[in-house]
Amino acid sequence: MSNEHLSDNCLFCKIIKGDIPSCKIIETDKSYSFLDINPLSEGHALVIPKYHAEFFHQVPDDILADMLPLAKKVALAIGLADGQYNLLQNNGRMAHQEVPHVHFHIIPKPNTEQGLIVGWPQLQNVSQDQLKNTLGRIKEKL
Repeated sequence: MSNEHLSDNCLFCKIIKGDIPSCKIIETDKSYSFLDINPLSEGHALVIPKYHAEFFHQVPDDILADMLPLAKKVALAIGLADGQYNLLQNNGRMAHQEVPHVHFHIIPKPNTEQGLIVGWPQLQNVSQDQLKNTLGRIKEKL
């Protein structure tokens, strides 16, 4: 894939182009994987598209189809076949996306103190009717 879909002022695009060094694990024509410079645990890696998009839904399907098999390959290479890990992708500042370029984190979870630590706040008292209404709104747009 050429550099025509990359941004000149994006940190991850600069890594893809080789303008900023990285600990590259592997790359394909459409995806690039490297170690996170601020790891939550040993082996914390990123998989990014060689296409500048801030949000997941902006990445072309053919590139997305390349990214997940690459993430699987990287997870296995890190040694996570029998271990526990998180595959995480955030969209937007409120969702804790730090770099405005789509990326998947592969975060090994070797123990309860290392890796991603998440507390999921839940909506309280959601009724079946509310769930059905939400489902209807989503299905209308498919």
